[in-house]
Amino acid sequence: MSELILIDKSLDKAKQYEQLLPQIKSLVKGESDLTANLANICAALKYGMDGFFWVGFYFVKGDELVLGPFQGPVACTRIKIQHGVCAATVKEKRTIIVDDVNTFAGHIACSSESKSEIVIPILKNGEVLGVLDVDSDSVAQFDKTDAKYLEELCLLVLELTGK
Repeated sequence: MSELILIDKSLDKAKQYEQLLPQIKSLVKGESDLTANLANICAALKYGMDGFFWVGFYFVKGDELVLGPFQGPVACTRIKIQHGVCAATVKEKRTIIVDDVNTFAGHIACSSESKSEIVIPILKNGEVLGVLDVDSDSVAQFDKTDAKYLEELCLLVLELTGK
């Protein structure tokens, strides 16, 4: 297992992800503890990619999303599946990109520094088990490139859950 993530920041975003994802796969290979793996995935994303202010997982438990491993400032511990980008992702069962969180009706501001957000569902047989939530302190940080590679990463997360 490598404990050092190396990304060439001179490359475009897609190439950075193409460097990062194999390193994440190597990082979690052979480790069976889900919490440890998710914590390392969060750290690799936060420190491997530019502009990632907060990275974390929330898991569906009843009518709430409950905070899992994350990197960044203190976060909301429980989110009702009624409001916010994470809740919308669970309801719609699709990735949601918000260029400016201040324009998203019902946005939950766990940090006033968050300006844009991408939330990716972790899906199994049409059921959302949880979400990967990434925030930036810049407006319009995320795009289809982020969605593509973070969705690929969530497939790995699904495998790690063993569900």
